[in-house]
Amino acid sequence: MRSLQGKVVVITGAGSGIGRALAVESAKKGAILALADWNEEGLKETQTEARAKESIVRKLDVRSEEGFQAFASDVQKELGGAHVVVNNAGVSLSDTVGSMKRSDFEWLIDINFWGVVRGTETFLPQLLSKDDGHIVNISSVFGLIGVPSQSAYNASKFAVRGYTEALRQELEEAGAPVHVTCVHPGGVKTNIVRNGRHVKDAFGRATDTAKLSHMFDAAARTTPTKAAETILAGILSNSPRVLIGRDAQMIDLVQRLFPTGYPRVLHRVTQWIDRRTSARS
Repeated sequence: MRSLQGKVVVITGAGSGIGRALAVESAKKGAILALADWNEEGLKETQTEARAKESIVRKLDVRSEEGFQAFASDVQKELGGAHVVVNNAGVSLSDTVGSMKRSDFEWLIDINFWGVVRGTETFLPQLLSKDDGHIVNISSVFGLIGVPSQSAYNASKFAVRGYTEALRQELEEAGAPVHVTCVHPGGVKTNIVRNGRHVKDAFGRATDTAKLSHMFDAAARTTPTKAAETILAGILSNSPRVLIGRDAQMIDLVQRLFPTGYPRVLHRVTQWIDRRTSARS
């Protein structure tokens, strides 16, 4: 895809963070926006900030099949169908295997993985009807490595990665006019931890949202705007995979160099971050 000018860009989780930044940066490139989020207030703020020449916003819980169908129907009727779909909505959960509530695990998987599947399946017919369509699914660096206390989040993001890579191959084999990008953000300064459910940290210690948010904010180095710019560059170059942030690039490299030994390396990094965060408290 060479340009977003006049293209309809669908973004879930558009009420804040990367989703909002994607809306703003897409509008700068002349895109028409179809924005969805469960947070109506945040969604309207995004629409105002983006100032696209044309846009629609819809309250959407990505766990709802009916909600997705209604959203896609509105995009088709009001905007002529999607050219780009960014399945961005996601939540976080920190707890250990065996102590984690099954209800929390299912809540996260239903949003992080099934939300991506619903968004992809619902909008794929619209994308296939275009000369040049694009699907962007947001995974994570935690879709590249496993991390203690993140088994549920890891499961969802590894699943997004596998699903997206298989989808890309299927569409390429079929000669479909749809490109597919899997995005792996590192630490991006968003509210994903602040809005998540957190019980234990990477060291197995009891934690809460405030403590973990403080640690995450200290480690996160990439702004949502920079993340959005990187994603859009990936769309315009039809990149199959996008890494966001130097931390993501480092983690990807460490995993490639030490496919079974990376936990020891990353454990030391986590200890260093933990000490720095504790010293600042």
